[in-house]
Amino acid sequence: MIYRMKKGCISDPLPNLSSPWTNGRSSLRSLAVGHQYSSLGTQPILCGSIPGLVPKQLRFCRNYVEIMPSVAEGVKIGIQECQHQFRGRRWNCTTINDNLAIFGPVLDKATRESAFVHAIASAGVAFAVTRSCAEGSATICGCDTRHKGTPGEGWKWGGCSEDVEFGSMVSREFADARENRPDARSAMNRHNNEAGRTSISDHMHLKCKCHGLSGSCEVKTCWWSQPDFRVIGDYLKDKYDSASEMVVEKHRESRGWVETLRPKYAYFKPPTERDLVYYESSPNFCEPNPETGSFGTRDRACNLTSHGIDGCDLLCCGRGHNTRTERRKEKCHCIFHWCCYVSCQECVRIYDVHTCK
Repeated sequence: MIYRMKKGCISDPLPNLSSPWTNGRSSLRSLAVGHQYSSLGTQPILCGSIPGLVPKQLRFCRNYVEIMPSVAEGVKIGIQECQHQFRGRRWNCTTINDNLAIFGPVLDKATRESAFVHAIASAGVAFAVTRSCAEGSATICGCDTRHKGTPGEGWKWGGCSEDVEFGSMVSREFADARENRPDARSAMNRHNNEAGRTSISDHMHLKCKCHGLSGSCEVKTCWWSQPDFRVIGDYLKDKYDSASEMVVEKHRESRGWVETLRPKYAYFKPPTERDLVYYESSPNFCEPNPETGSFGTRDRACNLTSHGIDGCDLLCCGRGHNTRTERRKEKCHCIFHWCCYVSCQECVRIYDVHTCK
């Protein structure tokens, strides 16, 4: 059977996350635990062998060695969520294999993109460490017993409330270790890192489980739980879209010159601790540029029917697009047979794929 289907955009596969997450000027060197360290839980960790760690991070690694695999996992899910959120944009959170600065020079500038990556990375570390502690993967942390409050009618506290304060502390101590300079970039990175961590605690919610005979809900036990990380990614992407542009001010203090940030536009509402901030304009990412780290958008799949940034007009930067057809074999007309298997036919579907010139 052959079906003809229109399909605007085919998602690009995730790049291979094979190198540590470090970047020269950007503090993401402070999250220098990449994909090759994500399996550290199965082998001894040599903190001195992890590239890019500053002395404070090295001490942290040695003191909290058993949660370092969770730190690595947090960086990984942060990268993956970034790639999901930006999959249809001109900059799609592209990573570079075999390079310590896995985003290239993109994060050297104090742009919206840099603000988002710092926020989602810090959130990812807090999220992964919190979840790992609740699962009992480390002996130095566990469930949250401090924030229970008064039980509600028909339910009682139980299970394992996730200790987001401990996860955020780990993220703060590790991710912010480099942000101790009196300059604007450190101030921006600290702010965005904290905004990412705050997004986790703001989305904590009660999760409940029923107990009783025959599925009844005579008793419910409830505990504090983190949301799905996709919720955090969606939330921070909205913050990216509404990020506040800042200007840099210099002040003379006893320790020397100190840079601070203030809102560029006084007639806009000033940013809160939950908002993202930046102070440099982003490149348009239309053409390849080794200085900015842009790979351009040529050959990127675009959505012919969309009027948004993922549409062929905007994503292709006015250069136009090419169209080709692809034949794919897929399962179809699946039937469930009692009991208990599913049989399917094989259909060939023809897709129209549009790519930027």
